[in-house]
Amino acid sequence: MPDIQLRFDKDMLVLSSPVQAALEKQGFDTAKDLGYACLVEPELVRDALVMNKVAGAQVMVAPTAYLTPARLAHQHLDGRAQEVAEAAVSAARKVEPQHLLLEIAPCGLPLDASSKASLNENRAQYAEAARVLAPFDADALFLNGFASVDDLKCALMGVRQVWEGPLFVSVNVRADGMLECGRHSFEEALEAMADLGADVVGLQTGAPLADASALASKAASWGRPLLVQLSVGPRDDRQGAPTAENPYYCPDVLVEAATVLRGCGIQFLRACGCATPAYTGALVAASEGFDVVVSE
Repeated sequence: MPDIQLRFDKDMLVLSSPVQAALEKQGFDTAKDLGYACLVEPELVRDALVMNKVAGAQVMVAPTAYLTPARLAHQHLDGRAQEVAEAAVSAARKVEPQHLLLEIAPCGLPLDASSKASLNENRAQYAEAARVLAPFDADALFLNGFASVDDLKCALMGVRQVWEGPLFVSVNVRADGMLECGRHSFEEALEAMADLGADVVGLQTGAPLADASALASKAASWGRPLLVQLSVGPRDDRQGAPTAENPYYCPDVLVEAATVLRGCGIQFLRACGCATPAYTGALVAASEGFDVVVSE
């Protein structure tokens, strides 16, 4: 059994923030260059993860998000999945994390849910990414950033063709409880996660804390370990208080957020978006040493 599975529903854990913010400061366009950055600047990737470890993150997320064939083609890295994966995972392993997750993001292909061919094509994208990552023997794979239930189902089905280990899954949710695509609800996504083999169910949101905690409480009813990712907006030194547009504007705000989310039964926390390791440190400070609150 993977080490992280032994900790499910026990102590609270914090995931490393994305390395993209650090890479973008160095001029990379990570929507197109993440894989390339892992190949040519592995030290930058490693240093970003080192800062997260120093901040106290117990779980490192390797920057393997764009390993589907379609994403690799978009990065002009066709046929180099193994090379990119080795570079990204090596950078993460050098940090000597307690636990390691390998991320898979949406493949970006158009999807016609009424077309069997389209569904099969999309599932194959995720199966191939999982096939590349499976031999690295990480604690879990991490399906992250999904904005529609149709794409989410393809990813779950594709990955589960290959991967039998723990699977973290997270969708992007608005304050009104709808996914970013606007067509599906968070409840529909949770149902898909439960039906198709997610071990940890999660959401990413930039919604104010009251809305985020309501969404977290909704997820708690599904009886699985929970992940909440709080999306940090671009830094604005003039901002002195939370706003609806950027409620998590500074690390101190995440201390309160972590405390509130702990009461909702959350086990895994992550700061994402424009978050720096300082945000990770705030989550660790508010959660380290606490057990998961299990509802009766």
